Amino acid sequence: MKRFTISLDDELSAQFDALMHARGYTNRSEAVRDMIRDLLETKHLKNESSGQCIASLSYIYNHHECDLANRITSVHHNHHDLTLSSMHVHMDHFNCLEVVILRGSIHDVSDFANQVIATRGVKHGKLFMVPVEIKQEQHTPESLSHFHSNPLV
Repeated sequence: MKRFTISLDDELSAQFDALMHARGYTNRSEAVRDMIRDLLETKHLKNESSGQCIASLSYIYNHHECDLANRITSVHHNHHDLTLSSMHVHMDHFNCLEVVILRGSIHDVSDFANQVIATRGVKHGKLFMVPVEIKQEQHTPESLSHFHSNPLV
């Protein structure tokens, strides 16, 4: 493990300590490591649209809106290869929250998320992606192969 030292003025240091404690960090090192990981993920996702990712897409919609559930389902079926899992929550008499776990190319996952979020009637939508290296593994000749998604950062 490498060490490095940084200097901060008193005001910036106090603001960082307050943020660190508000987010539950017990030390500055882990807070700085997470900030660096976040910056590296953001840079990678912006520059490497051909890479792979694991992602969660969350969105809220009114299930009473005319044909909205069918339109969203159609987008899902057109990208069925990306979905690992999904969860549907009834928030109240009108609104539903869906959370979808996705794995695939950054381009395909972004395209899918944009189509869902842009569907007329979807009220809120957020995509969270982490760049990964996907490896297919088969332990023995007779076993089924499976995938490992290793974070790049």
